[in-house]
Amino acid sequence: MSLGQQQFRKIYLEAMASRGCSFVSGNRLTLLQNGDQYFPAIEASFDRAKFEIYLETYIFAYDATGQRIVAALKRAVARGVKVYMLIDGYGSKELPGSVIEQMRHDGLNVIIYRPKISPWTFRRNRLRRMHRKIVVVDREIAFVGGINIINDRENEGVLFSRYDYAVAVEGPIVDEIRRSCKQLWSKRAWRFFRHSPLRPEVLPVSRPSFGAMSVAFLTRDNLHHRRDIEMAYLDAFGNAQSEIILANAYFLPGRDFRQALIGAAKRGVKVVLLLQGKVEYFLQHYASRALYGSLLDAGIEIYEYPKSFLHAKVAVVDMQWATVGSSNIDPFSLLLSREANVVVLDDAFSINLALNLKKTIQDDGQKILSDHWKEQSYSLRFVSWICYGLMRLMMGISGYARSPSPPKKR
Repeated sequence: MSLGQQQFRKIYLEAMASRGCSFVSGNRLTLLQNGDQYFPAIEASFDRAKFEIYLETYIFAYDATGQRIVAALKRAVARGVKVYMLIDGYGSKELPGSVIEQMRHDGLNVIIYRPKISPWTFRRNRLRRMHRKIVVVDREIAFVGGINIINDRENEGVLFSRYDYAVAVEGPIVDEIRRSCKQLWSKRAWRFFRHSPLRPEVLPVSRPSFGAMSVAFLTRDNLHHRRDIEMAYLDAFGNAQSEIILANAYFLPGRDFRQALIGAAKRGVKVVLLLQGKVEYFLQHYASRALYGSLLDAGIEIYEYPKSFLHAKVAVVDMQWATVGSSNIDPFSLLLSREANVVVLDDAFSINLALNLKKTIQDDGQKILSDHWKEQSYSLRFVSWICYGLMRLMMGISGYARSPSPPKKR
């Protein structure tokens, strides 16, 4: 490890510790890209389960993928495994009630987190969603990332799946991830009077070391951990020396986040963003584009991914720091939703993820050129800034927006 790397880690660990976020050593993480790798991995873990399974997801669709996962969970229940599923009520609003009741009838413990509230109300709790995507099996393995339980090819016949990531986690940090899932399940179970007594602790208590990776499990909630994930990014950007690569589905950062990226670029750090190239949500898509001008002016490279919907929420700094999780860089994830990310201090893992991202950028990324961007039509600029203003207004009405401080208009 070079002197610069040692300095980065020392300063970063001290900053994280000052915020009450600790790293656990002795772990092994395996990078999983897209549903093609993720779904077989979690299904196999379900078939190995002996005691318990926790599953949290924002979207649970009862398509071919959802039915496959339910079948694996039912097989586990038939062996005596306890299954605890927490599904967001808004993200999974299309999931039929009859399917939920059938899952419960078949022995799966299912709770809906904040059942859908009318989109026409401005009640704050409508926007507080459970956006985490976590699986924990028997204290042996956990999965954390951005992949929902849904066919990630959108429709049958679509050639390219959503571009997304998750990690399989083995080692002592699994206990911390499990504890978080268990606490959230118990809290919601009590509130909705669906409490299912948890099985006595019969799982092995000691956690063997599976590798040499130092990992922190970070969550975001509206009480004790409001900015843990955001500050993990900011601390890494503030200490970056050579390169930042960030891929994010819904990119609408606040002033602090933008300034951290711009500040790194001005220090000579190469900053590369891989962002959504297909219009999934019109308002968010064009609001994000309103920020491109100030970022390009700072020397930040921006690429859009048009091949399919980009759903990733990952980043790599200096080939030694990486994060994978559910948190977007937008007001909904950073200010409202329950989120979960892992942060990894490991050269091999970080290099693997960085090379994966660079290949995607090289093969499929469309670079946004500064000169061309400045020549875009006034009508497109107008649409982008109207969308940005509407997003700020929505957050302001809901009472969550920080001071606006919009970037310089382009």
